[in-house]
Amino acid sequence: QVQLVESGGGLVQSGGSLRLSCAASGIIFRIRAMAWYRQVPGKQRELVATISSGGNTNYADSVKGRFTISRDNAKNTVYLQMNSLRPEDTADYYCNTVFGGINYWGQGTQVTVSS
Repeated sequence: QVQLVESGGGLVQSGGSLRLSCAASGIIFRIRAMAWYRQVPGKQRELVATISSGGNTNYADSVKGRFTISRDNAKNTVYLQMNSLRPEDTADYYCNTVFGGINYWGQGTQVTVSS
């Protein structure tokens, strides 16, 4: 079965950095596009970044220039490097992929940015 396991969240100060990791299993990782989403209470889940199987990336305007999505196919892992963090980046961050027409999600990892 498809499983996505996230790690790396935590509490940081404004301007600090975190690197999130998402380990995938149950899929042929190298041929799948991956994404990071985030969600705060009472709001819709929003797309943060995507990376294609070929390594092409896209970012939400709010994180361009600060966040970098990458993948290590040998480790079946996708990363989100977050720099210059702001309080408005505070959210639960989720790893995502689509397989068989169905969205799969990790359990979420909390990121809190203090001011």
